[in-house]
Order: sequence, then structure tokens, then C-alpha cells
Amino acid sequence: MKLSKLLAIACTCLSVAVTGASAADAYPTKPIRWVVAYSAGGGSDALARAVSAQLSTQLGQSVLIDNRPGGATVIGADAVAKSAGDGYTVLTADNGTLIFNTALFKKLPYDPNKDFAPVGLMAKFPLVLAVNPGAGYGSAKELIEAMKKQPGKLSYATPGVGSPHHLAMEMLKERTKVDVAHVAYKGAAPAIQDVVGGQLTIMVVDTAAGMQMMKAGKLKPLATFSKARLPSMPDVPTLMELGYTDIEAAAWQGLVVPSSTPKDVVAKLSTELQKAIASPAIQTQFATMGLEATPSDAAGMAKHWTDESRYWPKLIRDRQITLD
Repeated sequence: MKLSKLLAIACTCLSVAVTGASAADAYPTKPIRWVVAYSAGGGSDALARAVSAQLSTQLGQSVLIDNRPGGATVIGADAVAKSAGDGYTVLTADNGTLIFNTALFKKLPYDPNKDFAPVGLMAKFPLVLAVNPGAGYGSAKELIEAMKKQPGKLSYATPGVGSPHHLAMEMLKERTKVDVAHVAYKGAAPAIQDVVGGQLTIMVVDTAAGMQMMKAGKLKPLATFSKARLPSMPDVPTLMELGYTDIEAAAWQGLVVPSSTPKDVVAKLSTELQKAIASPAIQTQFATMGLEATPSDAAGMAKHWTDESRYWPKLIRDRQITLD
């Protein structure tokens, strides 16, 4: 092959490489669509809007929220799984989207392990075992003993079947050998309303949804499902410190993109996401919403995802919980 032809090929390759690098460096060059698989106005929506506003400032491009509720996040997740992997479509993905749904449904239109690439974790929604203040339970141990003495007679409320709240209580039921009936609601608000109103006595509530009611004394927190006491609720013990050492659960959320997204774009998004979560503005907003910031890179989210995949699907199948 002539030297001139070799030089031409080399120049072409160099041009492509430089163009590719420049495109990655320039990202984003247009608005980013952030799909939230929940309705507007809820905790997940509020989290995404807070972080997206910070990312817009950092990236110099609009990050637009697209609410796609329904099907236990399946509708929104499937839409993103089938989107172009160009970095301009991202998804709020929680433990339901990525882990629970693989056991709750016989068949999913998306495969979380193949269709998504992690960008990073954002926050936890700490879960609280709470009761109506008039119920007379002074502690979590007292409540659990009452459950043991009255198998099947007590009921607890959650925002829905297969929610982290539901599965946290199912974990407690399995580990403490109690029998308490599940009453599933369509969202946290009606569940809280009925427990506050006395229609039901017990519930598992996340801090984002229930903090105001707990601070107002309309819901009584007995214990948290967290590893350590919450700064926002320092007087409320964890179930672990009460002796239930193998009970820990939280609703958590991270950011994912279609798995075909270029790695350098994922890396840039991950860096910017960590920067956004660590910003004073987001830290303040999360504290106000009762959220626990959990910034991580893509590898950190992947590890957390893998770790939780080891036990939640088994628990769901063992407890015969289904959404089909």
C-alpha cells in the first residue's frame, strides 16, 4: 500500500477519534429528558426535580422531567429501556424498578440487568414503623408482642403491594414470625389518612411522606428500618438496636441510562450527579424532605444493586407476593 494512502487512512482515523472525543467533551448539546415513573407531586418527583434543577445549572442545558407513572414503574422503565443510548434520556430507578419487579412479575417488558447502565445513587427514603397515637403502643417491641399474641387480627397499611414499605414489613414478619394482615393503598397519602383517622392502627411510612404527621404527633414513630438512627428523628430507635439485628430496609433511588449509552457519557453524568447531590442546595432540600443523601458513582450503585438482589427476590417469592 502506498505511503500516501496509509497517511490518508491514518488521518481519517485520527479525525474520527478527535471528533468522538470532542462530542463526548461537549455533552450535553441539547436538553436531557429525565423520566420519572411516578406521578407529579410525590416524593420521587420532588427528588428528581430538585436534582435536575441543579444538574441544569451545572451542565448548562435544561433537564426536563417527564412523568410516566403506572405499572409499578414498568411503563416509565420500559420507555427508557427502548430509548436511544445517547445520554439524552435518563431514568429515576429505584429498588422496585431494578430488583423487586423481577420477582413480582412473571414477565417484564424490560430486563433491568441488560437494558440499563447505572449512573449513581441519589437518596434513600428511610422507612418507619408507625402507629396511630391512640392505639396505646409504647414501643416497637410492645407492638411486635401484640402481633404475636393476636395472629392475623391486626392490620398494617402501605402505599401498595410490592412497595419497599410492604416488603420491609414482610421482612419483619418473616424474621419475627408474626402474622399481621396487609392493607395496600394506592399511594402514601390515603394510607396515612386512614391511619391518622383511626381506620387502621399500623403502617410503614417513609419520612418524605410522613414526617409532617409524625412531627405534628398525628403518627407515632416506634422504630426505623435503618441501620442507624435518623438525624431527623434522633429519639426513635432502629429495629436493629432493639435486637432485631437482621432487619434493614429502605426505599432508594438512583439514576440509570440505556445500557447502549457511551461509557464516557455515563462517566460524565456520574461525576455531575455526585457533584449535584453533594451541593449545599440539594443537601438542604433533601433534609427538608426527610431524605438521606447517598451519592455514589456508577460502580457504587452497581454494587448496591447487586447486594440487594441477593435477598429481596427470594423474600418476594418465599412470601408469594405477586403483581401479575
